[in-house]
Amino acid sequence: MSKTHAIKPGELDAREALVPPNPRDRKKAGLAFPDRRRTPRPPLAEIRRGGKLNLLPPIVVTGAVRMIEFLIVTVLGFAIYLGYVEQKDESLHLVYLVAVVIAATANMAIVQALNLYQMQAFSGFVRGFTRTAFAWTMVMAGMMALAFFVKVGADFSRVWIAGWYVSGLIALFGERLALSLLAKRWIREGRLYRRAVIVGGGAEAEQLIKALEASADTDIRIVGIFDDRGPDRVSPLVAGYPKLGNIDELVEFARNSRLDLLIVSLPVTAETRLLQLLKKLWVLPVDIRLSAHTNKLRFRPRTYSYIGNVPFIDISDKPIADWDYVKKWLFDKAVATLAVIVLAPVMLLIALAIKLGSKGPVLFRQKRLGFNNEQIDVYKFRTMYAEATDAEASKLVTKDDPRVTRVGRFLRKTSLDELPQFFNVVKGDLSLVGPRPHALKAKAADKLYADAVDGYFARHRVKPGVTGWAQINGWRGETDTQEKILRRVEHDLYYIENWSVTFDLYILLMTPFALIKGDNAY
Repeated sequence: MSKTHAIKPGELDAREALVPPNPRDRKKAGLAFPDRRRTPRPPLAEIRRGGKLNLLPPIVVTGAVRMIEFLIVTVLGFAIYLGYVEQKDESLHLVYLVAVVIAATANMAIVQALNLYQMQAFSGFVRGFTRTAFAWTMVMAGMMALAFFVKVGADFSRVWIAGWYVSGLIALFGERLALSLLAKRWIREGRLYRRAVIVGGGAEAEQLIKALEASADTDIRIVGIFDDRGPDRVSPLVAGYPKLGNIDELVEFARNSRLDLLIVSLPVTAETRLLQLLKKLWVLPVDIRLSAHTNKLRFRPRTYSYIGNVPFIDISDKPIADWDYVKKWLFDKAVATLAVIVLAPVMLLIALAIKLGSKGPVLFRQKRLGFNNEQIDVYKFRTMYAEATDAEASKLVTKDDPRVTRVGRFLRKTSLDELPQFFNVVKGDLSLVGPRPHALKAKAADKLYADAVDGYFARHRVKPGVTGWAQINGWRGETDTQEKILRRVEHDLYYIENWSVTFDLYILLMTPFALIKGDNAY
């Protein structure tokens, strides 16, 4: 049994800084129950350092475990058949394959019925594997009984069935052992819980926190409270959780630490204040929920989502999350890796032309704003004279700009200077398709982009892309007017709200046609 750990003043434990709301989860994580009146919370900087690791969405983890166990059973069954069963008749291939798939599907269904595809079941190895072994035994017993009653038992090798059963037990033993070790590690690191903050203090927040703590099977850990009101109106400690700052500080906090969920504890009737809050918060790549726990105004049941037993109204969802994130990640990695291989000769020729055309490095590295306003290094082929390069893009390139080399002019016109960004995609800083990353000091007319467009940073709720919806619709290149950057941002936000793999594929296919036009690219 693990020893409990009580927090000392100012100390941050990776598990304790983000407190599991209900006592059962605290006990599983090996946490003590410190007296909140006597044990101070860690300062904001330490809480921020405690949340750098990414969330592992439960729907993705459980789905991956289902897939892995299905493949274990299927591959073992058919491999043993091919390796050990004398194959006198090739028509038996299909019979055995069908039997294997049916068994794997039945095993998955029984394991699901035993609740072994839940996050809580992954960390307990003994109980988890015992029930998994029971499910696998039931499947094999059911198969043999079925074969006997339909009188096809003679078609199946008893050596195959025995070998498959034993090897399946061994493989599932190893898989569940590895899963339990990983799950315990993820729990310690906080990867399996959503980090949440409460927006708005006072009595409403206190009632909400108590309801969450009393609710079973919640998947959040509360970091603290953010509220614009001063200490004369909102206590610095609400239900044991500290007030960490105001709403502007919350936006900055979310950009420097992992934050998955914003819970607004204001009543639905506080319309004006809600609108003011959401105008600031919707630019963040997080789920936003409005507490409905104490609201007297009731809607239809389907209006609400739940955290444990506590009802909420969904205000905004993190874009491209869960399996959508996995699909986009796989799409990006596969296509970008293929592009790097296919375009390698072209990039070598471009590099040679740049080297022969002017002195200086072949590649140009520029700081740009990426996902959640993080600074990333974006690679491009150098298109300017080395002594005239502008890393911060404080002055955008214009038509017939004397800083651009002869080779660079052609590269910029055709956007071939962007080809090294496929390496950024492989590295993980960029996506193939998304809002284009902008330089730190890029301007529309005389205004920085963030000052020119209200809600500009909402385009950073997803990874930026090598190409995007705005680019294939003609909004690329110079932004000498506020109208141009406004239209670009509108297209970016449309893409974020309507993303799909098909949409990405369409944008990629249309990009070459947009480049041929060469509008606004100098």
